[in-house]
Amino acid sequence: MIEGRRLVMANFWVAVVAFGLAAIMAVMQALARADAELAIRSTKIYYVSVTAHGVLMALVFTTFFIMALGYFSLGAALKRVDTTTWGWISFLVSLVGTILATLAILSGSSTVLYTFYPPLKAHPLFYVGATLLVVGSWIWCWVMIRTYLVWRSKNRDEAVPLAVHGMVVTVVIWILATAGLAVEVVGMLLPWSFGLVDKVDPIVARTFFWWFGHPLTYFWLVPAYVVWYTIIPEAIGGRLFSDRLTRVVFILFVLFSTPVGFHHQFSDPGITSGWKLLHTVTTYAILFPSFVTAFSVIASFEVAGRLKGATGLFDWIAVLPWKDPFFASVALAMVTFAIGGFGGAINAAYAMNTMVKNTSWIQGHFHLTVGTAVALTFMGFSYWMLPRLTGYPVRLRALALAQPYTWFVGMMLFSITSHITGIMGMPRRVYSAAFGGSEVAASWASLTVVSAIGGVVLFVSSALWLVVLIVSVLGEKRPERPAIEFARPLVPVSGSAGLWDRFGLWTAVAAVLILIAYAYPIAHLLALPRFASSAFQPF
Repeated sequence: MIEGRRLVMANFWVAVVAFGLAAIMAVMQALARADAELAIRSTKIYYVSVTAHGVLMALVFTTFFIMALGYFSLGAALKRVDTTTWGWISFLVSLVGTILATLAILSGSSTVLYTFYPPLKAHPLFYVGATLLVVGSWIWCWVMIRTYLVWRSKNRDEAVPLAVHGMVVTVVIWILATAGLAVEVVGMLLPWSFGLVDKVDPIVARTFFWWFGHPLTYFWLVPAYVVWYTIIPEAIGGRLFSDRLTRVVFILFVLFSTPVGFHHQFSDPGITSGWKLLHTVTTYAILFPSFVTAFSVIASFEVAGRLKGATGLFDWIAVLPWKDPFFASVALAMVTFAIGGFGGAINAAYAMNTMVKNTSWIQGHFHLTVGTAVALTFMGFSYWMLPRLTGYPVRLRALALAQPYTWFVGMMLFSITSHITGIMGMPRRVYSAAFGGSEVAASWASLTVVSAIGGVVLFVSSALWLVVLIVSVLGEKRPERPAIEFARPLVPVSGSAGLWDRFGLWTAVAAVLILIAYAYPIAHLLALPRFASSAFQPF
């Protein structure tokens, strides 16, 4: 039994519940956008569901799952999780925050969408809840750091296990990213929502949001990469392509994940083109570790295929365990992420961004990235983790195997059509794609039906995952739990701590890069004449 098992499962089940609620909201939106007749369909319910889906899926599901993965990784690799009391405090604070924010959204008083851009104004409980969720995650960060430091004090010259390396990097990215969010929420939105100030500056708030908003992507992705690098190669009988290269990849995410936010603000006034160009360059720089990851993980897959007897150029693909739901989830997640990655490069380009910004292209893009690369990896990992952590074997194997394939099919139908309709000019976050019967909207009507079918298939896949998990834990435990084994590198490593294990150094370099990227632009914004806005609540 690994240390912190109960903490892993507590965080895991909150993530599962959030995912289930978000999935219900998602299918409602997909059908509404295709103008399907629903008994409860209305503009208010639609935008409440958009807010709830975004917050529950993108913030709550991911944060709790990543906290579970962190406890799992350190507990299994280091055989310890220090200060578990603080781990439980983290869980309770995050849970209370989640409940408050969810109630505020479902009450209809906080329809501010996932980005909660001002002047859209939410009920104070929404901001208080979101703050508590982040504070709870910071306490989790402290537990992770404390556990690592205690281990390091007793193992000064050893290289930290690779899974722990990835999770420490995740913690660093989260702390650097949420610094911007804290300024926005605590310094601007909370006083505004409590009525202590009358107006808020939307551009300054957006700048601090995107300080946080894009690095958030890597807070999701790096833990998925931890699974891709340190779990899946061993699970399929292969080897990790390179231990050292993986550490370089993780550190590059620390350096380049944060100074990228202005590529979300190409159209915003008050930020000069030179600073937008700098953030474009760093955005393209952050593509590099993802390209290396694609190469390394596919190489690990090829090694597994060749160890199973493949000798041809591509026959190693056929001998991979496609009937294993864990492998199928990760492999299909990688395929969709490759498509989403190319879309991301387009989003970061100044001219192309202008064309696709605020169209359905964007929702298609992030459903391929976080909605599949991350979510499908996490779902697949749960099939592998559950028996090893609890002793409950995965039951309903046929449904478990069908789940990643249905997710892939549903996401292709949903996301590819969203990309196409986005190029055709269809806005995102619209209640009815018919636009009151306009001729332009008629050109994309059939595609919104295909997109809605994809949404229904995704909902079926979500239900399969939940049913498999619930039926599995209602069955009997096995006395012998499968072993937890991390991937062994193709070439053995020395085991000594090196340059890429110096987290303090790389965090300091990342902080300097953030200072360079944001200090002058924010000072410039604050020096401009203020055009603050009063609050706006659509419902």
